[in-house]
Amino acid sequence: MNTLSVIIPVYNEEKTIGEILLRVTRLRLSGWTKEIIVIDDGSTDKTRLLLEKWEKKVTVIYKKKNEGKGSAVSIGLSKATGEIILIQDADLEYSPEDYPALLTPFENSKINIVYGSRFLGPHLSTMFLYALGNKFVTFVTNILYNTNITDMETGYKVFRREILEKIIPIKAKSFDFEPEFTAKVLRFGYQIYEVPISYFGRKFSEGKKLTWRDGVQALWILLKYRLIL
Repeated sequence: MNTLSVIIPVYNEEKTIGEILLRVTRLRLSGWTKEIIVIDDGSTDKTRLLLEKWEKKVTVIYKKKNEGKGSAVSIGLSKATGEIILIQDADLEYSPEDYPALLTPFENSKINIVYGSRFLGPHLSTMFLYALGNKFVTFVTNILYNTNITDMETGYKVFRREILEKIIPIKAKSFDFEPEFTAKVLRFGYQIYEVPISYFGRKFSEGKKLTWRDGVQALWILLKYRLIL
């Protein structure tokens, strides 16, 4: 029986944290046990109160102050013990029902990293400029690292535990985790395998946190790891 470590960074998601934890814990995966690690990144709403009710079922880590997704994920990675590690956002944009599709490729021992692509699978139409920016950053990734992926910024990044030796320490504190992780694994010669996933994008009025500044920062990080480091 293999262990899947599910890392869930969360910040001010009182409206969604209960449902995402319910869906992840109820999900049955043949041949797998789940280790669920939730990192509360200093939430100021009712998220912490809701998480306290889950402490007997999942591992919950509370940070005193908000530092960003990258910081929360780094803590989760340090606690993970599973052979495979999966990062799950808490905002319901990504569906845990896609786990089987994300895990199946690992039956091939040559596959070390799987990305869930929002552009290969069914999805609700997203904001045009957001989708355009995402595709541009992915395009730059492909040019700089001679690869051919469709969704660099996807929240669904799944990988074998041994990958950690190559990517830690994580310097990213916020959403720059996505380009840093991608840049590092590609620099070390790993190939990224993509599978289609469903996606239900939110609007900024619904709590979406990514902005154009994150896109600019992503481009800088991709350039930095390719040309400088």
